[in-house]
Amino acid sequence: MTEPQFHVMPDGRRLACRFAPGDGPALVFLPGYMSDMAGGKAAAVFAWATARGRACLLLDYSGCGESPGAFADGTLSRWRDEVTALVEAHCPGPVLFVGSSMGGWLMLLAALALPAERRAGLVGIAAAPDFTEWGCSAEDKARLAAGETVFEPNPYGPEPTPTHPGFWADGQANLLLGREIALDCPVRLLHGQQDADVPWEISLRLSGHLRSADVQVVLIKDGDHRLSRDEDIALLLRTIAALAGEAA
Repeated sequence: MTEPQFHVMPDGRRLACRFAPGDGPALVFLPGYMSDMAGGKAAAVFAWATARGRACLLLDYSGCGESPGAFADGTLSRWRDEVTALVEAHCPGPVLFVGSSMGGWLMLLAALALPAERRAGLVGIAAAPDFTEWGCSAEDKARLAAGETVFEPNPYGPEPTPTHPGFWADGQANLLLGREIALDCPVRLLHGQQDADVPWEISLRLSGHLRSADVQVVLIKDGDHRLSRDEDIALLLRTIAALAGEAA
């Protein structure tokens, strides 16, 4: 991929991103928790888009990947505002969000922050809205509420995965699954039934809360959380192509 460029926020935060101009709707890939735009799914979406002359935006949230900052300062609200700032800077027309895991929560929040006419569609990959609620035990919630960082084993790397109290508190302020989610654009939710991190039932719950009538949930019986096998990537690209009005 191309070298990243940097967008400077009003408070001086520098956000790494890669943007390929082209036809719309612009594809915007949102990585998961502690992930970045160098991942396989993001790279595949970028390559697919650029090969077809489609606009595509990849990004790293502050404190992640190539964006400077402290990960401990990250919150959903902070990262949502970064996403919308980058969208405003690079994508003036309709946007098709693709969100992986936590990125699936962020895509909902970012889409809600945009005018309805800008929402071309959403594609969730093991979307994880509200994971600060259903993904935390009562004991961990108490520790987080008291200002303590909680560490959990990380199946994807040697370092444990931290949940910082600021992130958790902001997540609790941005819960979506207890009410109607006022989005009317097409939504496609892909979820592996062997997902050990985000129960596939979360995608079903999400589909029920979305106001849109154009919602489809695709369950991959042998799929894991990452959905990064060749056949998973192929399914993702077919799904994006269908929403973007182009053959995969």
